[in-house]
Amino acid sequence: MNRTRKLLDELVSGKTTVDEVEKQLKMLLLDNIGELALLDVNREARSGIPEIVFGATKNAEDITQIVRSMLSSHNVALVTRLTQEKLDILSSNFKEEEIETFGKDPILTAIVSRKDWFVKETIGKIAIITAGTSDIPYAKEAEAFAKLVGIEVLSYYDVGVSGIHRLIEPIKEIVSKDVDALIVFAGMEGALPTVVAALVDVPVIGVPVPTGYGFRGEGETALASMLQSCSPGLAVVNIGNGLGAATVASLIAKRVAKYRN
Repeated sequence: MNRTRKLLDELVSGKTTVDEVEKQLKMLLLDNIGELALLDVNREARSGIPEIVFGATKNAEDITQIVRSMLSSHNVALVTRLTQEKLDILSSNFKEEEIETFGKDPILTAIVSRKDWFVKETIGKIAIITAGTSDIPYAKEAEAFAKLVGIEVLSYYDVGVSGIHRLIEPIKEIVSKDVDALIVFAGMEGALPTVVAALVDVPVIGVPVPTGYGFRGEGETALASMLQSCSPGLAVVNIGNGLGAATVASLIAKRVAKYRN
Protein backbone atom coordinates (compact mmCIF):
# COMPACT_ATOMS: atom_id res chain seq x y z
CA MET A 1 0.00 0.00 0.00
CA ASN A 2 2.88 2.42 0.64
CA ARG A 3 3.93 2.43 -3.01
CA THR A 4 0.34 2.96 -4.14
CA ARG A 5 -0.15 5.83 -1.69
CA LYS A 6 3.08 7.47 -2.88
CA LEU A 7 1.87 7.37 -6.47
CA LEU A 8 -1.47 8.90 -5.52
CA ASP A 9 0.22 11.64 -3.51
CA GLU A 10 2.42 12.47 -6.51
CA LEU A 11 -0.66 12.60 -8.74
CA VAL A 12 -2.52 14.97 -6.39
CA SER A 13 0.51 17.24 -6.07
CA GLY A 14 0.94 17.38 -9.85
CA LYS A 15 4.32 15.64 -9.86
CA THR A 16 3.10 12.94 -12.23
CA THR A 17 0.34 12.27 -14.77
CA VAL A 18 -2.70 9.98 -14.80
CA ASP A 19 -1.15 7.90 -17.61
CA GLU A 20 2.08 7.44 -15.65
CA VAL A 21 0.21 6.43 -12.50
CA GLU A 22 -1.85 3.92 -14.47
CA LYS A 23 1.31 2.38 -15.89
CA GLN A 24 3.01 2.21 -12.49
CA LEU A 25 -0.07 0.65 -10.83
CA LYS A 26 -0.11 -2.11 -13.46
CA MET A 27 3.55 -2.79 -12.71
CA LEU A 28 2.81 -2.99 -8.98
CA LEU A 29 0.28 -5.78 -9.37
CA LEU A 30 2.71 -8.56 -10.28
CA ASP A 31 6.39 -9.23 -9.78
CA ASN A 32 8.14 -11.70 -12.05
CA ILE A 33 11.03 -13.67 -10.52
CA GLY A 34 12.61 -15.00 -13.67
CA GLU A 35 10.87 -18.24 -14.62
CA LEU A 36 10.52 -19.22 -10.97
CA ALA A 37 7.43 -17.39 -9.70
CA LEU A 38 4.93 -14.65 -10.39
CA LEU A 39 4.20 -12.85 -7.13
CA ASP A 40 0.85 -11.19 -6.53
CA VAL A 41 2.40 -8.32 -4.59
CA ASN A 42 -0.85 -6.35 -4.33
CA ARG A 43 -2.88 -9.23 -2.89
CA GLU A 44 -3.12 -7.86 0.65
CA ALA A 45 -4.45 -4.50 -0.50
CA ARG A 46 -7.05 -6.28 -2.63
CA SER A 47 -8.12 -9.22 -0.43
CA GLY A 48 -6.67 -8.64 3.04
CA ILE A 49 -4.46 -11.73 2.69
CA PRO A 50 -0.78 -11.12 1.84
CA GLU A 51 1.26 -13.33 -0.47
CA ILE A 52 2.61 -16.35 1.43
CA VAL A 53 5.51 -18.65 0.50
CA PHE A 54 4.71 -22.38 0.78
CA GLY A 55 8.12 -23.86 1.55
CA ALA A 56 7.38 -27.58 1.45
CA THR A 57 7.58 -27.92 -2.33
CA LYS A 58 10.45 -25.49 -2.93
CA ASN A 59 14.17 -25.84 -2.39
CA ALA A 60 16.03 -23.41 -0.16
CA GLU A 61 17.55 -21.48 -3.05
CA ASP A 62 14.15 -20.82 -4.64
CA ILE A 63 12.68 -19.80 -1.29
CA THR A 64 15.56 -17.37 -0.78
CA GLN A 65 15.00 -15.79 -4.19
CA ILE A 66 11.25 -15.37 -3.62
CA VAL A 67 11.72 -13.95 -0.11
CA ARG A 68 14.27 -11.45 -1.38
CA SER A 69 11.76 -10.16 -3.92
CA MET A 70 9.00 -9.92 -1.30
CA LEU A 71 11.24 -7.98 1.06
CA SER A 72 11.97 -5.45 -1.66
CA SER A 73 8.27 -4.65 -2.06
CA HIS A 74 6.81 -5.26 1.41
CA ASN A 75 9.75 -5.47 3.88
CA VAL A 76 8.35 -8.78 5.19
CA ALA A 77 7.65 -12.33 4.03
CA LEU A 78 5.86 -15.27 5.64
CA VAL A 79 7.25 -18.72 4.79
CA THR A 80 5.41 -21.88 5.84
CA ARG A 81 6.28 -25.60 6.04
CA LEU A 82 10.02 -25.24 6.38
CA THR A 83 12.40 -27.95 7.52
CA GLN A 84 15.24 -27.04 9.84
CA GLU A 85 17.68 -27.49 6.96
CA LYS A 86 15.80 -25.01 4.77
CA LEU A 87 15.48 -22.59 7.65
CA ASP A 88 19.22 -22.74 8.32
CA ILE A 89 19.97 -21.89 4.67
CA LEU A 90 17.41 -19.10 4.75
CA SER A 91 19.00 -17.67 7.89
CA SER A 92 22.45 -17.73 6.32
CA ASN A 93 21.13 -15.75 3.33
CA PHE A 94 19.38 -13.09 5.41
CA LYS A 95 21.86 -12.24 8.15
CA GLU A 96 20.87 -8.57 8.18
CA GLU A 97 17.15 -9.30 8.50
CA GLU A 98 15.05 -10.43 11.44
CA ILE A 99 13.78 -14.03 11.32
CA GLU A 100 11.14 -15.13 13.82
CA THR A 101 10.27 -18.82 13.79
CA PHE A 102 7.18 -20.69 14.92
CA GLY A 103 6.57 -24.44 15.36
CA LYS A 104 9.07 -27.23 14.83
CA ASP A 105 10.63 -29.26 12.02
CA PRO A 106 9.12 -30.09 9.53
CA ILE A 107 6.26 -27.69 10.25
CA LEU A 108 8.33 -24.58 10.81
CA THR A 109 6.93 -21.17 9.92
CA ALA A 110 9.10 -18.08 9.62
CA ILE A 111 8.49 -14.35 9.39
CA VAL A 112 11.45 -12.76 7.60
CA SER A 113 11.52 -8.99 7.91
CA ARG A 114 13.70 -5.98 7.37
CA LYS A 115 14.55 -3.96 10.45
CA ASP A 116 12.17 -1.15 9.47
CA TRP A 117 9.15 -3.50 9.32
CA PHE A 118 6.85 -3.42 12.31
CA VAL A 119 3.81 -5.40 13.37
CA LYS A 120 0.62 -3.61 12.44
CA GLU A 121 -1.61 -2.07 15.07
CA THR A 122 -3.86 -4.75 16.55
CA ILE A 123 -7.20 -4.65 14.74
CA GLY A 124 -8.97 -7.74 16.06
CA LYS A 125 -8.68 -10.71 18.37
CA ILE A 126 -8.84 -14.47 17.84
CA ALA A 127 -8.30 -17.47 20.08
CA ILE A 128 -6.48 -20.69 19.25
CA ILE A 129 -7.04 -23.98 21.09
CA THR A 130 -5.23 -27.28 20.60
CA ALA A 131 -6.48 -30.63 21.84
CA GLY A 132 -2.97 -32.03 22.34
CA THR A 133 0.68 -31.05 22.17
CA SER A 134 1.05 -32.73 18.76
CA ASP A 135 -1.26 -30.07 17.35
CA ILE A 136 0.91 -27.15 18.45
CA PRO A 137 3.14 -26.80 15.32
CA TYR A 138 -0.02 -26.41 13.19
CA ALA A 139 -1.37 -23.86 15.65
CA LYS A 140 1.92 -21.96 15.50
CA GLU A 141 1.48 -21.59 11.75
CA ALA A 142 -1.86 -19.89 12.44
CA GLU A 143 -0.30 -17.67 15.11
CA ALA A 144 2.42 -16.54 12.69
CA PHE A 145 -0.12 -15.43 10.10
CA ALA A 146 -2.21 -13.59 12.69
CA LYS A 147 0.88 -11.71 13.87
CA LEU A 148 1.75 -10.77 10.29
CA VAL A 149 -1.62 -9.09 9.70
CA GLY A 150 -1.98 -7.48 13.13
CA ILE A 151 -4.45 -9.80 14.86
CA GLU A 152 -4.11 -10.41 18.61
CA VAL A 153 -4.00 -14.11 19.53
CA LEU A 154 -4.95 -15.90 22.75
CA SER A 155 -3.52 -19.44 22.72
CA TYR A 156 -4.45 -22.45 24.85
CA TYR A 157 -2.61 -25.73 24.37
CA ASP A 158 -3.35 -29.33 25.37
CA VAL A 159 -6.93 -28.90 26.58
CA GLY A 160 -8.57 -31.79 24.70
CA VAL A 161 -11.59 -33.92 25.56
CA SER A 162 -9.50 -36.64 27.23
CA GLY A 163 -9.27 -34.22 30.16
CA ILE A 164 -12.23 -32.03 29.41
CA HIS A 165 -12.05 -30.22 32.75
CA ARG A 166 -8.97 -28.42 31.36
CA LEU A 167 -11.21 -26.61 28.89
CA ILE A 168 -13.27 -24.74 31.51
CA GLU A 169 -10.84 -21.91 32.28
CA PRO A 170 -9.85 -21.25 28.64
CA ILE A 171 -13.50 -20.98 27.62
CA LYS A 172 -14.20 -18.56 30.48
CA GLU A 173 -11.28 -16.38 29.39
CA ILE A 174 -12.24 -16.52 25.71
CA VAL A 175 -15.78 -15.38 26.53
CA SER A 176 -14.63 -12.65 28.93
CA LYS A 177 -12.10 -11.25 26.44
CA ASP A 178 -14.66 -11.09 23.64
CA VAL A 179 -12.71 -12.76 20.84
CA ASP A 180 -13.94 -12.41 17.26
CA ALA A 181 -13.26 -15.96 16.04
CA LEU A 182 -11.84 -19.21 17.38
CA ILE A 183 -9.63 -21.87 15.78
CA VAL A 184 -9.61 -25.36 17.28
CA PHE A 185 -6.99 -27.98 16.36
CA ALA A 186 -7.57 -31.67 17.05
CA GLY A 187 -6.29 -35.03 15.86
CA MET A 188 -7.45 -38.52 16.86
CA GLU A 189 -11.29 -38.49 16.73
CA GLY A 190 -11.42 -34.69 16.33
CA ALA A 191 -14.11 -34.09 18.95
CA LEU A 192 -12.87 -30.85 20.51
CA PRO A 193 -14.21 -28.35 17.90
CA THR A 194 -17.72 -29.76 18.34
CA VAL A 195 -17.53 -29.30 22.11
CA VAL A 196 -16.14 -25.77 21.83
CA ALA A 197 -18.70 -24.68 19.23
CA ALA A 198 -21.45 -25.73 21.64
CA LEU A 199 -20.06 -23.44 24.36
CA VAL A 200 -19.36 -20.11 22.61
CA ASP A 201 -21.26 -17.62 20.45
CA VAL A 202 -18.44 -16.80 18.01
CA PRO A 203 -17.50 -18.56 14.75
CA VAL A 204 -15.38 -21.68 15.34
CA ILE A 205 -13.03 -23.06 12.68
CA GLY A 206 -11.99 -26.68 13.14
CA VAL A 207 -8.62 -27.92 11.91
CA PRO A 208 -8.16 -31.71 11.70
CA VAL A 209 -4.58 -32.63 12.57
CA PRO A 210 -2.86 -35.72 11.09
CA THR A 211 -2.18 -37.47 14.40
CA GLY A 212 -3.68 -40.79 15.49
CA TYR A 213 -3.32 -44.55 15.36
CA GLY A 214 -3.82 -47.03 12.55
CA PHE A 215 -6.94 -46.87 10.41
CA ARG A 216 -7.46 -43.33 9.12
CA GLY A 217 -5.20 -42.01 11.84
CA GLU A 218 -3.60 -39.38 9.59
CA GLY A 219 -6.39 -36.88 10.12
CA GLU A 220 -9.08 -38.52 7.99
CA THR A 221 -11.17 -39.58 11.00
CA ALA A 222 -10.80 -36.15 12.61
CA LEU A 223 -11.87 -34.48 9.37
CA ALA A 224 -14.92 -36.73 8.94
CA SER A 225 -15.90 -36.21 12.58
CA MET A 226 -15.70 -32.42 12.31
CA LEU A 227 -17.66 -32.41 9.04
CA GLN A 228 -20.41 -34.45 10.73
CA SER A 229 -20.51 -32.21 13.80
CA CYS A 230 -23.92 -31.61 15.37
CA SER A 231 -22.82 -28.23 16.79
CA PRO A 232 -23.90 -25.24 14.68
CA GLY A 233 -21.39 -22.46 14.21
CA LEU A 234 -18.51 -24.77 13.25
CA ALA A 235 -16.72 -24.54 9.88
CA VAL A 236 -13.93 -26.94 8.92
CA VAL A 237 -10.78 -26.63 6.80
CA ASN A 238 -8.68 -29.41 5.33
CA ILE A 239 -6.28 -31.63 7.29
CA GLY A 240 -3.44 -29.66 8.84
CA ASN A 241 -4.48 -26.38 7.23
CA GLY A 242 -3.77 -24.04 10.12
CA LEU A 243 -2.87 -21.29 7.68
CA GLY A 244 -6.24 -21.52 5.92
CA ALA A 245 -8.05 -21.36 9.25
CA ALA A 246 -5.99 -18.34 10.29
CA THR A 247 -6.80 -16.42 7.11
CA VAL A 248 -10.54 -16.92 7.62
CA ALA A 249 -10.40 -16.10 11.36
CA SER A 250 -8.32 -12.99 10.66
CA LEU A 251 -10.72 -11.73 7.99
CA ILE A 252 -13.60 -12.19 10.45
CA ALA A 253 -11.66 -10.31 13.14
CA LYS A 254 -10.77 -7.47 10.78
CA ARG A 255 -14.37 -7.11 9.66
CA VAL A 256 -15.65 -7.10 13.24
CA ALA A 257 -13.02 -4.53 14.22
CA LYS A 258 -14.08 -2.29 11.35
CA TYR A 259 -17.66 -2.05 12.59
CA ARG A 260 -16.75 -2.09 16.27
CA ASN A 261 -14.68 1.04 15.75
